[in-house]
Amino acid sequence: MNTQKTWLVTGASKGLGLSLVQKLLNEGYKVAATSRNINDLEKESENFLPLQVNLLNEQSIADAVAATLQKFGSVNVLVNNAGYGQIGTLEELSDAEARANFDVNVFGSLNTIRAVMPHLRAQNAGAIFNIASIGGFAGNFPGWGIYCATKFAMAGFTESLAAEAKQFGISATVVYPGYFRTNFLKEGSLNLPKNPIADYTAARELEAAHVNQIDNNQAGDPDKAAAVLIEMAKQENPPLHLFLGQDANDMAKAKISAVEADIAANWDLATSTGF
Repeated sequence: MNTQKTWLVTGASKGLGLSLVQKLLNEGYKVAATSRNINDLEKESENFLPLQVNLLNEQSIADAVAATLQKFGSVNVLVNNAGYGQIGTLEELSDAEARANFDVNVFGSLNTIRAVMPHLRAQNAGAIFNIASIGGFAGNFPGWGIYCATKFAMAGFTESLAAEAKQFGISATVVYPGYFRTNFLKEGSLNLPKNPIADYTAARELEAAHVNQIDNNQAGDPDKAAAVLIEMAKQENPPLHLFLGQDANDMAKAKISAVEADIAANWDLATSTGF
C-alpha cells in the first residue's frame, strides 16, 4: 500500500534529493521531482515525472503540482529539499546576497507548501518534510549566520505548520541533517561572500575547513538518510523534529544542554519580571 504513495521532491537533481528519488523509484513509489534544469532529471520510468520548476515563481510551482496530479492522481508526501549554502559573516554579506538565500531556502519552500496544502487538506492526509540543517538548530558557526537564519526560519514555520495542519491529518517534520557526503560544499551549491573582510579570521578558517577538509570526508551516507525519511513517512505520527546523523544529534544535545545551563544560571533574575 505504501508504494502507491506519490512523493513530490524539490531540489532532486543532486545530493540528498537525488538519493531520495533514486531509492523511492527503486522501491516502487511514484515520484515527481523538480529541478531548475529538467535535463538534470530525465529518467525513463512510468513512475517518474521530471519537472523544471522555478521555486520563486508561484505559477511555475502550481503548474508542477497540476502536472503531478494529472499523471499520478494525488500528492501524498512533499519534501522541500531545494536550497543552497551561503557563507559570509553578517557584516560581509550584502542585502542582495542575504535576501537571495532567503528567497530560495525559505520562500521557495513556503511557495511549494501553499501550492500543495489544498490537495493534502482535500484528502485529509499527507506528510511534509522540510529539509533544514543542524545549522537551523545550532547556529554557532562563524560565517554561516545567514544560511543558519534561513534554516532557523524553516524550523519555525514547520512547527507552526504542524500545529495548523494537524486537524487535517497532515504531519509536518523539520529535518536537521548533519554532514552528509553530497555536493553541498561544492561550487554551485555553496556560495562564498563576494566581498570578504580579512579581519574575520575565524570565519575564514571555518570556510577553508569546509571547502578543503570536510568536503568528501563527511560521515553521513545520503542513501541511508533517504532510507530514514522513507521509514519516517510510513509512521502514523512522524516526529516534528528529526535530527539526521550522529553529528546532528550530538550537536542538538549540546545546544539543549547549553540552553538549560543559561536558564538555570539566570533563573532568579530572568523570572523577576512579574507585577
